[in-house]
Amino acid sequence: MAVSIAERAGTLWLTLLRPPVNAIDLEMVESVTRIVEETKPDHPIVLTGKGKSFSAGIDTTAFAAYSKDQRRDMVLGITRMVCALVCHPAPVVAAINGHALGGGLVLALTADYRVAGAPDAKFGLTEAKAGVPFPIGAVEVIRHEIPAPLLRNLTLTSRIINQDALLEAGLIDQVSQPDNVLIAASQALHVLKGQPGFRAVKRQVRGLLQARLTALVEKGDDPFLKAFGAA
Repeated sequence: MAVSIAERAGTLWLTLLRPPVNAIDLEMVESVTRIVEETKPDHPIVLTGKGKSFSAGIDTTAFAAYSKDQRRDMVLGITRMVCALVCHPAPVVAAINGHALGGGLVLALTADYRVAGAPDAKFGLTEAKAGVPFPIGAVEVIRHEIPAPLLRNLTLTSRIINQDALLEAGLIDQVSQPDNVLIAASQALHVLKGQPGFRAVKRQVRGLLQARLTALVEKGDDPFLKAFGAA
């Protein structure tokens, strides 16, 4: 099973579950998407990873073994997955418990609030180094969430940074002790969901990204499918 879920007091706790580094494969993409899309719109979500990694990004070994159709499903599925998370009406909080690289960092950036508790963890957008482009949905997320100069630097150099640099850049909202990250995420979520205007304001401030991702899902295409060996 690529993910685990638990419901506590009306909150869905969604844990990425592919040891040792929770690398993203097609099963995980489809599972996360289905779970989020089926979650009631008034139920908040906490997204985290099992063990010492949030997610190290795409499982390139699994992806290399996929058929062309599976690769297409994976690339388009990533756009649908990030769309589901960004468009969820209730608060989504990322409890970043460890390394978040490539698609793992993109997943964290879909959240409305991000808590990190991994002072030794590595963060980066290393697709150029890995030899693959970003799915179009991931591009939309990072363009909206990362300031342009930092985005250029992170993506074109594959530079690795730590959580302090993420906090300074405003890409995460809070740091906690490693053994306290889930509690801190829960506390942050309590504050978010207690605001009566949260859903309306989320539509205002994240509506452009929501609309763009929704349009891409409806289009069902990606201009870089050929580069993924999926066209």
